[in-house]
Amino acid sequence: MTTNLHRKLEIAMPWLLGIGILVIWQLAVVVLGIQPFILPSPTAIFVALMENFAPIMQHSIYTLVSTMIGFLFGVGFGLLLGIVIGSSRLFYVGLYPILIGFNSIPKVAVVPILVLWLGIGQPTAIATAFLLSFFPIAVNVATGLATVEPELQDVLLSLGASKMDLLLKVGLPRAMPYFFASLKVSITLAFIGAVIAETIASNDGIGYLMLQASSQFRIPLMFAGVFVIAAMGIVTYLIFAFIERRMTRWAIRGRDMQAFGGG
Repeated sequence: MTTNLHRKLEIAMPWLLGIGILVIWQLAVVVLGIQPFILPSPTAIFVALMENFAPIMQHSIYTLVSTMIGFLFGVGFGLLLGIVIGSSRLFYVGLYPILIGFNSIPKVAVVPILVLWLGIGQPTAIATAFLLSFFPIAVNVATGLATVEPELQDVLLSLGASKMDLLLKVGLPRAMPYFFASLKVSITLAFIGAVIAETIASNDGIGYLMLQASSQFRIPLMFAGVFVIAAMGIVTYLIFAFIERRMTRWAIRGRDMQAFGGG
């Protein structure tokens, strides 16, 4: 009984906290008399969302498509790069510092270069989403492969296993929890990349919509765009969290599985 109540409370807690924050936000705006051009109330944001529902959905789909395409490219490239780095000490030492240096570059500074190469529009948004999403995947997969115990490798090699056997039967299964965990981080970064590109070099997408709303001082519409991006990020995060639990159930402790509603 206590376990079921605890699980129900865990499921309800994000909703309760979210509603509580919105209620406090609404009360603060009303009581303190905060002007809408400074901080609109949740009800004003909801009204703006309903009044502009069709264009918001159109731009949201554009952003979602750009994000998912860039993310899928990031998954493929990040997985391959992580395997290369994690399975070879030489590549690990050589490529890892380069990856760190590349990731430290603000992607806002890269977008103008992408515009010169790809032009204004969706290709630049896809490329930016890709650039932000592949790094966590590559690092996590490389870490999973690099943490295989040397003793285990020595035993398997002495029993006749090849290096390819070690990679396919030991390394990759060991790296899968790291890989699926990184997907939840990468998908949110892909959204960030797509929106950044849309605010700089696009005539479509949520980023472009928010930029237009800002230039027209339509602050509630700006916040509506923020809420839409957050909603898409949360939904995609939950999807990959579900996939992670199903694909790596063996790697999650029993108490954690209960906390997430597992069997």
